[in-house]
Amino acid sequence: MMKLIFPAPLLSVALFVLWLLLNHSVSAGHLVLGALLGLLIPVLTRGLRPLPVRVRHPWIIFKLAITVVADTSVSNFQVVRFLLFPSLRKHPAAFVHIPLQLQDPNGLAVLAMITCITPGTAWAEISRDRSMLLLHVLEVEDPQIIIDHVKTKYERPLMEIFE
Repeated sequence: MMKLIFPAPLLSVALFVLWLLLNHSVSAGHLVLGALLGLLIPVLTRGLRPLPVRVRHPWIIFKLAITVVADTSVSNFQVVRFLLFPSLRKHPAAFVHIPLQLQDPNGLAVLAMITCITPGTAWAEISRDRSMLLLHVLEVEDPQIIIDHVKTKYERPLMEIFE
């Protein structure tokens, strides 16, 4: 019952305090309206919040983070090379279709962040059934290399973490 009234207690308190701070008032009307907003907004936006996460393998998170840092560093140097020496570009940019097994919304969100923070790649689209990711890559020699890299270095660890 308490979870229905207070689905996100910290959010309720934060909204209430923010309301009072923004209005520079602690009058009865502001207190009541702030309390109502603090209670109603979390209830009305419950469906927008991500699912609770239960981390199963903290060591895999650490290894994934190291992989992302390494890949991002290499990609940074490649993008700088493209910008400084465009004639050294070996292959054109392309869209790569990557089949996905990962279905967890939190895992997909992390995969989206990884691909978006890595220079030279951009998350373009995901199919409605979440089975296919369209990724734009700055330089593509062989799409299968990109597919294998995303699946082994990112998707597999994310599945171990979230599913």
